[in-house]
Amino acid sequence: MMWDKEKQIAVSEEIDSIKAAMEARALAETAGFGETEQYMIATAVSELAANSFRHAMKGVVTIKILDRKTQKGIEVVVEDQGPGIADIGKAVEDHFSTSGGLGLGLPGVKRLMNEFTIDTERVRGTKITVRKWVYKNVR
Repeated sequence: MMWDKEKQIAVSEEIDSIKAAMEARALAETAGFGETEQYMIATAVSELAANSFRHAMKGVVTIKILDRKTQKGIEVVVEDQGPGIADIGKAVEDHFSTSGGLGLGLPGVKRLMNEFTIDTERVRGTKITVRKWVYKNVR
């Protein structure tokens, strides 16, 4: 089985980024992540959902527990139909911002998660997929 739990959160107001972060933290706990990793995932989801609202005024956050034979993890997909990202390379650089912020959002998300991909098209929207995997201490 690829996953055993999934949540979808519509983002249509600013508070929805907090709702998405709380759902992500809860699913991360279910997936077996420790407390620190749970908050790392929640922070990444909060940032992505807030960006979706800030740039597109609405979006959808889908959070899945990934359950494979040898790995457990979490996948987050944030999609919107906003203006798209003009320059992905710049968008993932520290201190680059199109909204007047600190420019640490997407680069921070990239650092917090194990996998990070952006699919964007001008005027059609953006889809960002991130994954984090549970790593067990091997002795």
